[in-house]
Amino acid sequence: MANLPKTMQAAMFYGPYKLQIEEMPLPEVGPRDVLIQVEATLTCGTDVKKYRRGYPLQTPPYMLGHETAGIVARVGKDVNKSFPNRHFEEGMRVVTTNLAPCHQCYYCKIGMEYVCENMVFISGAYADYVLIPEQVARQNLLPIPENLSYEEAAVIEPLACVIHGIEESYIKPGDTVVINGAGPMGLLFIRLAKLQGARVIATDLSKARLEVASRMGADEVVEVTTDMDQVAEVRKRTENGRGADVAIEVTGLPDIWEKTIKMARKGGMINLFGGCASGTSITVDTGLLHYSSLTIKGVFSYNPRHVLQAMRMIERNDVDAKALISGRVPLADVESALKRILGQDGIKYSIIPSRSGLAV
Repeated sequence: MANLPKTMQAAMFYGPYKLQIEEMPLPEVGPRDVLIQVEATLTCGTDVKKYRRGYPLQTPPYMLGHETAGIVARVGKDVNKSFPNRHFEEGMRVVTTNLAPCHQCYYCKIGMEYVCENMVFISGAYADYVLIPEQVARQNLLPIPENLSYEEAAVIEPLACVIHGIEESYIKPGDTVVINGAGPMGLLFIRLAKLQGARVIATDLSKARLEVASRMGADEVVEVTTDMDQVAEVRKRTENGRGADVAIEVTGLPDIWEKTIKMARKGGMINLFGGCASGTSITVDTGLLHYSSLTIKGVFSYNPRHVLQAMRMIERNDVDAKALISGRVPLADVESALKRILGQDGIKYSIIPSRSGLAV
C-alpha cells in the first residue's frame, strides 16, 4: 500500500440535515500515527444525533463517523518502536475505537478514564481513509481476529460502552431488568443483561426492533403506543407489580428518563444511559427518590479494558454482532442511511467507502 492516493472522499457535516461528500487531501501521518484504509464504518446513534441537531463540542464543518474497521495503509516511523505490546504493519486488518484517555489526569488516576480531562477523539471515518492518532493507536487500535468480518469487529466500540453500562448497573442473577429503547445500544444491553442471568423486559416504538430484541434474549417486549401508560405497562409485568430491580434508559429522551425512574422498585437501580439533547432537564419526585431509596446514575463511554472485553465477547460470539447490521450502503448514500435510522428503519448500516463500487 505504499503508493497511496493524494486525495480521498469523506462525508462533511455543515449543519443539521446538511451533509456533503467531498474530495479532500489524504491525512498526513505523523511519526506515531497510523493511517487506516476504511473497509466499513457503522452508523452510530451519536452520528445520527449530530446529523439531526449538531454537537455542542464541535463547530461545523466537521467529518462524521467513528465505528470503523479497515486495513493499515501507513505506519508512522516511530510507532513500532514506541508502542508497548503493539505492532502494526501495512496490510493488517484492524479495528479502532473513537477515543483514548491520557492516564495522567485526576480522573484517569482514580479509574474514571472515560471522563479523562485530556481525552483524544477521532471522527471522520465516513471516508476512504481515517487517521488514528498516537493516543488512540497505542491503546485502542486492535488486530481483527480471522473469524470476524470488518463489520462485526466495528461493533466493539458500542459494545464497550454497554459493558461499562452493565458493570455500573449491578445486575444480579434473577433480577428483573427493564430496558427502554431497542436501538443498537438497547439490544446490546438486552444481550448482556441476559448473560448476567436477568429476566429482561424491553420497550420500544418499533415492532421490527422488538423482534430483534426477542432474538437477543428479551423475555417480554412492550410495543409502546401514544395512548399507553408505559410505566404501568412495565410495572404490571414485574413481580407483584413492585417494579424492576434495574431500569435502564437507552433512548436519550428526557421524558423516557423520567418514566424509567418510575419503573424501578423501592431500592432499585436506575441507569440513565441515553444521552439527551444539550440543555434539556428532567424532574424527579423528591419523595419518590428519598422514600424509595432509589439509586439514579448516568453512565457514559468506556475504559480501555472494556474495549478488550468487547473484542473477546464478539470473537467468542457471546454477542451476535451480525444481528445489528441492517444493510450495506455506499459512502455516497450515507445521508440516506442516517435518515433511515432517524425513521427507525433498521438498526445499524455499514457504510462502505467509495472505491468499492458498492451499489444499493
